[in-house]
Amino acid sequence: MALYEHVFLARQDVTAQQVEAMTETYKSVIEQKGGAVTKVEYWGLKSLAFRIKKNRKAHYALFNIDAPAAAVAEMERQMRISEDILRFMTVKVEALEDGPSVMLQRRDRDRDDDRGGRDDRPRRRDREDAVVDDVAEEEV
Repeated sequence: MALYEHVFLARQDVTAQQVEAMTETYKSVIEQKGGAVTKVEYWGLKSLAFRIKKNRKAHYALFNIDAPAAAVAEMERQMRISEDILRFMTVKVEALEDGPSVMLQRRDRDRDDDRGGRDDRPRRRDREDAVVDDVAEEEV
């Protein structure tokens, strides 16, 4: 069997629970055709770079699939029929990644930044700090 990564975008007006139901539906399609979905990730509601079918945001989800091509083709056929799916993309890969995807790692890093975690990127100085530092040096 072949290995695939599959990402789909669902409309912004469906709920996260409905997206989970869709993922279970498409996962069962793969399993009925003799494949397996090894990882499912819900990336959340994100802004789109441009409008797709009058939507500015979409729910993103990722599947790691180990299945025959016929199973993936049937899942894609059902996604084309669904009005809730805006776009999808399936890519054949040599090996599936273990652990969280890059998108989830990025979300975890952003959460650490919000809590005051240290990031390796250099910080920009505020303009006010630079002006205050210059004034303080002149007075001394």
